[in-house]
Amino acid sequence: MVKLIYFFFLLSIFPDIRIPQFHIKNIDLLNKFSSPFVMGAVDNAIIYGDGRLPGEARNILQSLASNWGDVIDSKALQMIPLKGAMTNEVYQIKWPTKTEYVSRKVLVRIYGEGVEVFFDRDDEIRTFEFMSKHGQGPRLLGRFPNGRIEEFINARTLSASDLRDPDISALIAAKMKEFHDLDMPGPKNVILWDRLRKWLSAAKSLSSPEETKEFHLESLEEEISVLEKEICGDHQHIGFSHNDLQYGNIMMDEETRLITIIDYEYASYNPVAYDIANHFCEMAADYHTETPHILDYSKYPGLEERQRFLHIYLSTSGDQPSDVEMEQLIQDVEKYTLASHLLWGLWGIISEHVNEIDFDYMEYARQRFQQYWLTKPALLGSSGAPPPESVTDGKQEEDDIEKTSSKRPGLFKKLKKYFSLIKTTS
Repeated sequence: MVKLIYFFFLLSIFPDIRIPQFHIKNIDLLNKFSSPFVMGAVDNAIIYGDGRLPGEARNILQSLASNWGDVIDSKALQMIPLKGAMTNEVYQIKWPTKTEYVSRKVLVRIYGEGVEVFFDRDDEIRTFEFMSKHGQGPRLLGRFPNGRIEEFINARTLSASDLRDPDISALIAAKMKEFHDLDMPGPKNVILWDRLRKWLSAAKSLSSPEETKEFHLESLEEEISVLEKEICGDHQHIGFSHNDLQYGNIMMDEETRLITIIDYEYASYNPVAYDIANHFCEMAADYHTETPHILDYSKYPGLEERQRFLHIYLSTSGDQPSDVEMEQLIQDVEKYTLASHLLWGLWGIISEHVNEIDFDYMEYARQRFQQYWLTKPALLGSSGAPPPESVTDGKQEEDDIEKTSSKRPGLFKKLKKYFSLIKTTS
């Protein structure tokens, strides 16, 4: 055991050292003695061997490696856990080939437990297969009962800061329009409101009385109904929406600058304004920090940034949008941020009870609900339930409002006036 620990100590000092391939049969033993430089259940290191993979997955991987013909040993694989996944376990699998410094790679996705409350896995697999056949994402290489094996895309996963890069943001806007215009098989019904109600029901059934009270779950049915009534409109375009377009689900080929959108668990038909709103909300997140659950809404895009994104989005088809069309979409997107906050707030509550991934889901939920109650008065007025006292009391809340609204002209002034009115009359 001392030799094993010493070996990994050397590996941490000389990370580029070439070492022979071998199998670690007792992964539990490795996990027990894991340190920041040993990859057991820790990200950004390597597991040699396939001890964490289901037997069916190992068989498919060995078959793939054997069929390629250039893999030295189909069993001598490396598993590299990929950070940032909050629904599934995701691994890059590598084999050394007969060509020095060249590896074969695939991606293995092991489905998270309990996540069937969020989406229908069969629907997600059908979507993945359709996208794969039409060149919109990675190819499907194999399936096993609780996961699948995908083509490994030789492209860079975007970082949080990339979403704010004007050139990259323009590429994303154009790709979103292409994605929204896909003609997917099956019904083209909006699922946003049904999903909100389904997740609310699940959150209520899983939450303790204290959690139900803290998140005001009993009043959220009314909030959902108000949002649906106030936000929906016949003018809104319905398209095939990703519904989870955070930076980790976007890849870019550095040479061609081509954008690929991946991970379609939550994809469905929805108002495209909602999908764009959700993407804007994701700019507050950085899931690759020491505190990945912490959101910074000062990073929400300012008006000029939103206008630039939406102008590119609308003009991708070749027609220049009118001022009226632009203004309408800007307003719709802003209002749909409220639906995004509610949905992912509920997701956080549910995930806290069903998901084993190391992430502070409950604190994430608190921030999304806080943002909902903070911005709702300026976006919808007094419709629905009044904001909780925790939002309207104290200096901290005013600081949060100012931080939240720094990128939205006029919003901070409206919010301060609204909350001052509440304090005066209460």
